[in-house]
Amino acid sequence: QVQLIESGGGLVQPGGSLTLSCEVYGRHIRNYAMGWFRQTPGKEREFVAAISWSGTNSNYTDSVKGRFSISRSDAPTTVYLQMKNLKPEDTAVYYCATPIHTTKDYVPVRIIEYNFWGRGTDVTVSS
Repeated sequence: QVQLIESGGGLVQPGGSLTLSCEVYGRHIRNYAMGWFRQTPGKEREFVAAISWSGTNSNYTDSVKGRFSISRSDAPTTVYLQMKNLKPEDTAVYYCATPIHTTKDYVPVRIIEYNFWGRGTDVTVSS
């Protein structure tokens, strides 16, 4: 059974930093991209960032460019989201996700491209 376990969320003041982690269990291969999404009450889940299987390509939504950085490591397969200069509008539940498979350098950005999801970790940016 595939499981994605997020961690690292919490309460932080505006301008602060957090690093989210997501470890993948139950998959014995690593040929897939990994992504982060977020959702606030009453709104649709939105794309935040994603990184290719190779780790060489990444993509970010415009509102986080220059502030967030995505990276990944293997053995175990883990994706990270380093968040700096956090703003109140970054408050959300953050979810990591993976497709079943992607080509080496492809970075999926649409929710429909992702098959496995974590349960989410809360990030609250407030003074």
